[in-house]
Amino acid sequence: MYQRLTAGEICTRIVTIAFRGTRLAEAARLMREQEVGCLLVVEEADPGRVVVGVLTDRDIVTSVVAKDLDARVMTVAEAMTADPAVAREQDSALDVLETMRRKGVRRMPVTTPEGVLVGIVTLDDLFEVLAEEMQALAGVVASGRRRVHTATA
Repeated sequence: MYQRLTAGEICTRIVTIAFRGTRLAEAARLMREQEVGCLLVVEEADPGRVVVGVLTDRDIVTSVVAKDLDARVMTVAEAMTADPAVAREQDSALDVLETMRRKGVRRMPVTTPEGVLVGIVTLDDLFEVLAEEMQALAGVVASGRRRVHTATA
């Protein structure tokens, strides 16, 4: 039987975070150093780190650079997307894809049912899973062809 992969199984668990009060210039430096296109904005809470926003490199360009504002004095809270689309650990890969399509996003934080940060799932992660599944399917087709060819020879 086919096993559905979940967001918790697919996601990257090592994530780069920022806080609302982090200066945008520092956030941009952190993105460059970590070679990531987004930061998950979190708050420390009783159960753990809770996602309160997402800051992408595009957010910085459209909210700061394009408006000729000073990233050295602005904070992450001023440019981030608040209340982002979030995947729960147990959500299927198909559910995550549907939410990404509906919300128009390429990255989603993954959380526990209590809202505690677990990781991040990206469209690239989902492409990788799909590519592996397509390769397995192609192997099945090729195996069937070899069997038919051997039986007729």
